[in-house]
Amino acid sequence: MDNFKVIYRILKHLEAMMDASEPDMSPITAESLGISQMRWIRLIEMLINEGYIEGAELAYCLRSSLPIVCEREMRISLQGLEYLQENNLMKKVASDLKDNTEILA
Repeated sequence: MDNFKVIYRILKHLEAMMDASEPDMSPITAESLGISQMRWIRLIEMLINEGYIEGAELAYCLRSSLPIVCEREMRISLQGLEYLQENNLMKKVASDLKDNTEILA
């Protein structure tokens, strides 16, 4: 799956979970998104570094080459909401996902 589609799905899910008292993060796991754990970690790292998500951080262990994502309360930030609203590429991804959904229906 295209990286921008994965990023879009993560941000849209986090936006949808803003009303939930117990957010369900299972739809945005690496497995659910159909990507490797390493790619998922790298994408989450980018989203954290760009300020699009909050409440998550990466922890590094000496015994593992993979960092661990600590998702205390992962949520979309104001900057992430603005990114979803304003980014033309995200609008194209949303349109593509909608078109694919209509084809499958």
